[in-house]
Parts: sequence; C-alpha cells; structure tokens
Amino acid sequence: MVRILAATASLLCVAMAQNASAQNYPAKAVRIIAPFAPGGGTDFIARVAATKLTEAMGQPVIVDNRPGAGGTLGAEIGAKSPADGYTLTLIAGSYSVNPSLFKINFDPVNDITPIIQLSQGPFLVVVHPALPAKNIKELIALGKQKPGGLIYASSGAGSIIHLATELFSDMAGIKMVHVPYKGTGPALTDTIAGQTQLLFSSIAVAMPQVRSNRLRAIAVTTPKRIDALPNVPTVNESGLKGYETVLWHGLIGPKNLPRPVVDRLNSELNKILQNKDMQEKLSGDGVTAAGGTPEQFGATIKRDIETWRKVVQKAGVKAD
Repeated sequence: MVRILAATASLLCVAMAQNASAQNYPAKAVRIIAPFAPGGGTDFIARVAATKLTEAMGQPVIVDNRPGAGGTLGAEIGAKSPADGYTLTLIAGSYSVNPSLFKINFDPVNDITPIIQLSQGPFLVVVHPALPAKNIKELIALGKQKPGGLIYASSGAGSIIHLATELFSDMAGIKMVHVPYKGTGPALTDTIAGQTQLLFSSIAVAMPQVRSNRLRAIAVTTPKRIDALPNVPTVNESGLKGYETVLWHGLIGPKNLPRPVVDRLNSELNKILQNKDMQEKLSGDGVTAAGGTPEQFGATIKRDIETWRKVVQKAGVKAD
C-alpha cells in the first residue's frame, strides 16, 4: 500500500509539473521540422506558420529543414523528440502515403499528436491542348476507347501525384501508361511538350501554363470548385462520382504532447488562419486555409493512410 501511494504521489507530481510547464508555454524557442528541402510547398507553409506563431506567442519559432527518404527522415526525428512542445513537425499529404511504401521506424498514427491542419488544396487535372478531351467524361471515354493509349506523367513512382492518378484510373475503369519523373517540374515540361498527355499537378505549378494556354485545365480534385478557377468543375461533378483527392499540410507533435500545449497551438493557429494576410499568402501557393480541431486532423491522417494503402496494394506501386 505504501509503495502504491508513493507511486501515485510521484505520478501526480509529474503530471502537475508537466501541467505547470504547459501553462507557461512557450518559455523558449520552438522548432518546426520541415521534412523537405528549402523552397518547396512544405517549406513555404512551415515558414509562414513559423513567422505568424513568433508574432502570436512572443518566442522565436524557427524552421529546421530535414529532407530525406520522402519526408520520413524528418518525420521520424519529430516523432522521437521530447513531448514538450518545443519540437513540432510540418507534414504534407505524402506523410499518409509513406507508410505503404517505406519502412518507417515509428507508428504514423499512434506515435504522434495531431495539432491542426493548416492548408488544403486540389490537384489540377491538366492535359496537352492537342488531346481531344475537354472534360473528364471525354477523357474517360478516350481511355476506354484505346486502353493504354493515354500517357500520364507524375513526379515519381510512389509520389502522391502517381497514387492520385492511379486512384482516378481505377475508379474510371481505364488503363493508362505511367511515366515517372524526378519531380513535378520535368513532368510538367514534358506534358507541355506533348511527350505525355496528362498530369495531376498542384495549382501553383500548373496555373501559369493554363493561363498561357500551354495546358488545358479540365478538373480539380477537391469536393468543391476553387475560387481561383470557378469555371473548372470538380472530377466528381464532371463524370467520376465519389472521386476526391485533397492536398494538405498540417502540424503534429510527438506522442503524449500535453493537452494545454496542443490547445494553445491549435487556438493560435486557428486565429492566424482566419487572418486575411495569411489567407492571401496561402492563396499565392495555390491552397486555402484549413483549420479545425486536433481530432479532425487526426481523422484525416488515419483516413488517408488507409486510402493510399489500398491504392498501393491494388496497383502494385513501388517507390523510386
């Protein structure tokens, strides 16, 4: 009984100390790990969030780029960091793809604490202007007319672009030829040149080519149309019911991050995401503000991991 009481008292002391520490959070600089190289979309959103959090919380928030292994290296460093709120990780939608393609040394659901989804955006389905398909229905009809006759590009085997296109192909009941590239840039270049005919691209990358009529936009992959392209329908409404793919970024911490810390970060970031300046910055990168609760973001991560696992298995996808 004495030992039980002593152990209970010890746990209470630890909990009280953690709670007191969380109430004073942050008392020093906070690090956000960006698991990709500087200059990309994840790095951009990490730096915008860090700048705004620095202003809101009165402590420096710095970005630490840790690229490698498709983002799994940085995510693992973040997951294995102390659960004190001073090391966080900015993840992208590819985080939910990686468990199906790579051997990772942590549980992508149970070894993290979701904090908030920061952004959301579609893929823009673009085709070469010479392709006689003005919409998704016509594209699917072409694919069924000539199985294997459509050639699509991706940013690499096992990339989220690859899987999003494979999911489309499977749901549409068509077979297309996949040409993987080392990144979205070369995939876009060859689609413009007509070497490939189709690409699921991020908005920011494809929009200049659409505006210059070097590519034709036929659909967005989100459930609703986007303000930047109000006349471009969704895949769902234009011929493939039930299809949606949402690109997202969000903030997570290690497992057992104290709830007061999670709540503080979630509250501050939800307020930041409602700020017009923040929304304009995100819009410039082709995405919109998301927000919401930690539980909602956690549910998104779990759902997408399961979605991409099924696609990988059915299509026999292997990473580069």
